[in-house]
Amino acid sequence: MKLGFIGTGALTSAIVTGLKSAADNSVSVLLSPRNEEIAAGLALRYPDVRVAPDNQAVLDSCDTIMLAVRPQIAHDVLAELQFRRDHRVVSLIATLSRKEVAALIAPVEHVTKALPMPMIAHRQGTTIICPPDRHMAALFGRLGKVIEVEDSSEFDALSVVTATFATYFKYLDTIHGWLKGHGVADARARDYIVTLYKALANAPETTPDTGFMHLAEDYATRGGINEQIFRELTARNVFDIFAESLDGVYRRISPGAAPRIGPLS
Repeated sequence: MKLGFIGTGALTSAIVTGLKSAADNSVSVLLSPRNEEIAAGLALRYPDVRVAPDNQAVLDSCDTIMLAVRPQIAHDVLAELQFRRDHRVVSLIATLSRKEVAALIAPVEHVTKALPMPMIAHRQGTTIICPPDRHMAALFGRLGKVIEVEDSSEFDALSVVTATFATYFKYLDTIHGWLKGHGVADARARDYIVTLYKALANAPETTPDTGFMHLAEDYATRGGINEQIFRELTARNVFDIFAESLDGVYRRISPGAAPRIGPLS
């Protein structure tokens, strides 16, 4: 496979780094020159990664193309390029639908949407793909778990989960700041939080038949301190507000999306 990237940002860097750290790293890569520093750095690290003189050269030399440009410039960048019918194109542009991308890169017949995360540089995390594509599933399978979905609305709903990362780290930062405010050394506080939450993250995997709410109840001992914080945040509608924020992101990335169905928990 000759793999080309239109757009050379952090996500492209993560994919290339992950691929080149895998046991089978035989994929040759041709990069867009747009981000000169990232592209040059990757080419310097890996002998079979090269930088093309321009975006069209990437298309002319590769059979599989990943679109990794920012949504704000995607229309302008793609409109200038000549794609072949036999190109296999994977769009990593989160806010553009597969239909929109297909219209921009006609006459390409094979267009897939994928949503890998930066942690795939370490071959961790999950990549969602729509529609199912065995070639792309095999490629991203080298970098972590792959979930293939048929329905674009399901893909969009799963995509919303990725909007929660910054909030998760802010949650940890709040705990970290509270500990420091109560005299715990910075490094010790951080180490304790990281170790605890790393172990806690394994709980759903070690008990796969247990729902998240059941896990919450298991930790919220009646009259205990876990129950106290859980009850107080629930009473302040924190989780309802959170769900409303998820709805807002879903409407943003999936125009015309139907309202959420089912309870919050």
